[in-house]
Amino acid sequence: MLLLLLALPSLLCAAAEPLPTLSREGSVCPLGQFPCGNLSVCLPQALHCNGVHNCDNGADEEDCVDTTGWLGVLGDMLAGNSGTAAEDEEDSCSLERFPERCRCWGRAVDCTARNLSAVPRVSHNVTLLDLKTNAIRLLLDGQFSGYWSLRKLFLQNNKIRVISPTAFAGLSQLRMLILDNNRIARISPATFSGLRSLYFLYMLNNSLAKIPDGSLCEDTPKLSWLELEGNRIRVVRGAVFQQCHELTVLVLRRNRLRWIQSGAFSGLSRLVELNVSYNPLREICPSLFESLPQLLSLSLEGLEIPNIHNVTFRGLPNLSHIYFKKFQYCSSAPHVRSCKPNTDGISSFEHLLANIVLRVFVWVMACVTCLGNLCVICMRSCVVTESSAHTMAIKSLCCADGLMGVYLFVIGAFDLKYSGEYNRHAQGWMASVPCQLVGSLAMLSSEVSVLLLTYMTLEKYFSIVFPFSHRRAGRKQTASVLAAIWLLGLSLSVVPLCCKESFGNYYGRNGVCFPLQSELGERPSARGFSTTIYLGLNLAAFITIVFAYTGMFYSIRITACRTAESSVCPRDVAIAKRFFFIVFTDALCWIPIFLLKLLSLLQVEIPGTIASWVVIFILPINSALNPILYTITTAPFQEKVKGRLHARRSELSSRQSFMLVLL
Repeated sequence: MLLLLLALPSLLCAAAEPLPTLSREGSVCPLGQFPCGNLSVCLPQALHCNGVHNCDNGADEEDCVDTTGWLGVLGDMLAGNSGTAAEDEEDSCSLERFPERCRCWGRAVDCTARNLSAVPRVSHNVTLLDLKTNAIRLLLDGQFSGYWSLRKLFLQNNKIRVISPTAFAGLSQLRMLILDNNRIARISPATFSGLRSLYFLYMLNNSLAKIPDGSLCEDTPKLSWLELEGNRIRVVRGAVFQQCHELTVLVLRRNRLRWIQSGAFSGLSRLVELNVSYNPLREICPSLFESLPQLLSLSLEGLEIPNIHNVTFRGLPNLSHIYFKKFQYCSSAPHVRSCKPNTDGISSFEHLLANIVLRVFVWVMACVTCLGNLCVICMRSCVVTESSAHTMAIKSLCCADGLMGVYLFVIGAFDLKYSGEYNRHAQGWMASVPCQLVGSLAMLSSEVSVLLLTYMTLEKYFSIVFPFSHRRAGRKQTASVLAAIWLLGLSLSVVPLCCKESFGNYYGRNGVCFPLQSELGERPSARGFSTTIYLGLNLAAFITIVFAYTGMFYSIRITACRTAESSVCPRDVAIAKRFFFIVFTDALCWIPIFLLKLLSLLQVEIPGTIASWVVIFILPINSALNPILYTITTAPFQEKVKGRLHARRSELSSRQSFMLVLL
């Protein structure tokens, strides 16, 4: 508070500078664009207040600090308190009566952290009474009667549960009342009766479940700042703020609001800052903000607003700062110069993929993944190996990994399609059928690949560790297992599409249509499903693969030692390298995903940039490298290819010899 008071002159100067709205030629910028100060250049909303000087004169980064609320209220406070402030700052005590364990200067009494269980008696001419951090539980009727000069009363960090109806009666000069961090569960219309001069009312972090149905400002006509953050309020009805004509700042952040009645803010003609962020509101009435002509700052952070529309904010002509949960919502407020956030780390106002490196490498990874897997399918089809069942599994794995390449191609294509204007299409894209389908395609590819790798690993494990007791799967049995794996993967990928009521827009949470992070407002069924997939099925598969390859290497090593083969060392090294790279690539792909999912479940804030790099680079690693690890680098396959090439050369040589004989 002291810092804000000291900084007030500079803030007032900054606020006095008019925000330019016209270009040099006097023409208004198109909707969604704003001028570079007095230049004839207009820049889109996304380039204003983004930390980069895009205007030649730097005007796009001016007036970006949101100081709404403090300026007007504190200015009035200072104007009204100039006389009493000097009295409060006197070194000597001007009061005849105050508790010995408290500190007195001028006409102010400070009883902070004195373990008081009741309000002490002090002289009637006291102007400031600080009782914070004590053990006061109850405010009785007439508790402060007679304190006609009291202007500031601090009662935060106590244990107050009950405020009697006339507890503050007689405090006609009180301008600031702080009741933060108590246990107040109920207030009545008469609780603040008589506080005709009250400016500030702070009730942060209490247990209020309801605001009285009558007007809160009936007895506090000068109330200018109302802070109700961190309570348990569920509903705001239409009549609550009807007589709050002087209210300039209203904070309802972090409550349990599920419904705000249409017209609840009507009559608040002087309101400049409204904060209803981080509430479980599911929709906002389109006409909710119609009667707020002076509103400058609106905070809707943490709110899912499925019914958001341009009409919702059209009646706020002076709005200069707006805050959303998702930057995509900014497209519904194109007339607001500063809209935050500018990006979710994955996408930006201009591009589906915000980072230029991602926009390039999405194509690189897509080409490598598709071409690599297609190459292996063709080579496996041309080169006949001794195990047709194993070849069938490898081809199936390549098909699954190839789908990841198709997914990346689609994301890259839509990034190009929406280039330069992504935010205009963001909401529609994430709710669209193509986004849902491509998201389910990525899920299908990912899960089928994991299950196939686990099956192939276990098959190899049993054939090496138990070579005589294990009977290798035949072609029909392998085909049945592969069909079951694809059916399971398909089921997992389409469940969120078929159960919209339980999962919501599961795949459309971000621009890349792949849900890696759990969000605070995520539905329980969606959270449970993704947790089961990533921290249940996929984690179990990864652990199985690690232990299986460890067991295989150990078994090969023991067998080699028993046979005492002289050539065992180079062979062991080759096997160890191959097994290491298989496990390493699996770990490189899945451990970051496991950690990302776990941290998001623990509600650790994860930058969106991390998720975008995971989706474009880390998730496709296995899909791109599996063809190399499971086919191209294997000794039997290399021998077969060499044999085919040698046979081809021999055939060509024979033909050439035959032609020479004929000649």
